Amino acid sequence: MGSETQNHQSSPTHESYWRFTKRDFFPEESFKSFSSYIAAFSQTGRRFKDRFLNRSTDETELITLQKESLNEFKKCLTWWDLTWLSFGAVVGSGIFAITGQEARYHAGPAIVVSYALSGLSALLSAFCYTEFAVEVPVAGGSFSYLRIELGDFVAFIAAGNILLEAVVGAAGLGRAWSSYFASLIKSDADFLRFRANGLAEGFNMLDPVAVLVLLVANSIAASGTRNTSVLNWVSSVVTSLVILLVIIITFTYGKTSNLSPFFPYGADGVFKAAAVVYWSYTGFDMVATMAEETKNPSRDIPIGLVGSMSAITVVYCLMALGLTMMQKYTEIDPDAAYSIVFGKFGITWAKYVVSVIALKGMTTSLLVGALGQARYITQIARSHMIPPYFARIHPKTKTPINATLLLTIISVVFAFFTSLDVLSSVFSVSTLVVFMLMAVSLLVRRYYVKDSTSKNDVIKFLVCLAAIFGSSVAITLVWSLGSRSWIGCLVAGVFWFLGTLGMALLPQRHTPIVWGVPLVPWMPALSIGMNLFLIGSLGYKAIWRFFICTIVMLVYYVVVGVHATYDVAHQIQEEPKVERVNEANNNARSQHVDR
Repeated sequence: MGSETQNHQSSPTHESYWRFTKRDFFPEESFKSFSSYIAAFSQTGRRFKDRFLNRSTDETELITLQKESLNEFKKCLTWWDLTWLSFGAVVGSGIFAITGQEARYHAGPAIVVSYALSGLSALLSAFCYTEFAVEVPVAGGSFSYLRIELGDFVAFIAAGNILLEAVVGAAGLGRAWSSYFASLIKSDADFLRFRANGLAEGFNMLDPVAVLVLLVANSIAASGTRNTSVLNWVSSVVTSLVILLVIIITFTYGKTSNLSPFFPYGADGVFKAAAVVYWSYTGFDMVATMAEETKNPSRDIPIGLVGSMSAITVVYCLMALGLTMMQKYTEIDPDAAYSIVFGKFGITWAKYVVSVIALKGMTTSLLVGALGQARYITQIARSHMIPPYFARIHPKTKTPINATLLLTIISVVFAFFTSLDVLSSVFSVSTLVVFMLMAVSLLVRRYYVKDSTSKNDVIKFLVCLAAIFGSSVAITLVWSLGSRSWIGCLVAGVFWFLGTLGMALLPQRHTPIVWGVPLVPWMPALSIGMNLFLIGSLGYKAIWRFFICTIVMLVYYVVVGVHATYDVAHQIQEEPKVERVNEANNNARSQHVDR
């Protein structure tokens, strides 16, 4: 089975990188011909069950699938690079773009609380990513981790959301970049956009500048990892100094009277804003995807990821607080808050410096995002969930150029048409779902090891996990549906505590050797609860958009994904048997010659 696939995988690397044939996209046995596809499609139910129940392994993700790329990534990054890659990816990806919008319409001065809540949730997720990245240093990040612990189907749902996150995140940053650039020229964030009256609201402001920025940033990222990293950390060091200046200015000109009322929209507004400003913390997961290019993952990743995220949380809270002290929340510009407020205070030079640094921050976020998102796509393509054509690493640049091109083409279309508020809400749901699944997968990794965990312990673990998940959903529903019943939240909270306590009493079957998340299961359980709560705070429109996208993903999975991954998985299972048969035949021939 899969002879064509096997031949394809063993193709010599001197073949043209840019070859463009059917077998480069669909080398699997199921797509060999129309009749073979019909035969495979008729077995969709059995294949879906197989993919739903089976899990990948550390060895498959680390060794076997890497052969699909034909060339290897170059190990060129240290903890210094990872720290500034995290800084470059996160700072600028939302603090300049979203803070004004959420402070004005949802949280008011309590936006600082929103940032603190989101920062805690992001830090909990960063802990989970770090443990996995140290033990499984592969380009796939959360996609690979979920394939190992929760199986192929759950990983596909995550993969779809990762791709959605990649596209929407890049498009949103391109739009934000355009807004800030326009504010440098004229106090109008839409100055460089064109209105198309025939299109629906939210999709009718066409943005060619965002398209141009995405094309330039992704081209730089495709040129080389080390070059992009050096460019990022040099510019990020300068940015950090300017951010310090911004904080000093806002607190110097700020008035505590502007902080009253502190909760103008109540707790509901704080949580809704927290769900959206979570976008400001996204990007740290890009560091996990760089593990395959890191010289010493067990040392460099914890320093680069956890250290940088802790510092960024503090910086964000100070910046948000300073903005709302400097200007009444009802007067904050929702698109380019910092540059506009400095201009109103007559600090013209600061206005332009902040706008330039905001543009630089968004640019580095685009650069690092292009690096990390392309590596997500690479690993997803290695598994054949999308065509393996996008798994290839270029022999000269040592970067996944095909994956970068795919990301670029789709994101520029979104950036050209779609407004920032629509993009940010969809992006947040997608990101929070993946982070929630990461916390679940960490619990599975710690408490379940095949052929080691007893059936009785498996049942206990599932009951505890169901209690944690169910109580988290209950708290979310009680709050988000408008009842605001503190008694209901308290009862659900008790079930969450009992579920987590019950899991804590179970024996852990896997212990990290180098670096592990502390206070397991409490921290992952809290991460599950916070991510679900933030999802519920986004509102039904964002959640409906997410479900519509998920349905489209499922259609693709049934038509293409399940068959491609089934063929590859069973080919991998057959390879050891073929090797044993060949070895036995060789031994038999040797014995015959000796006689």
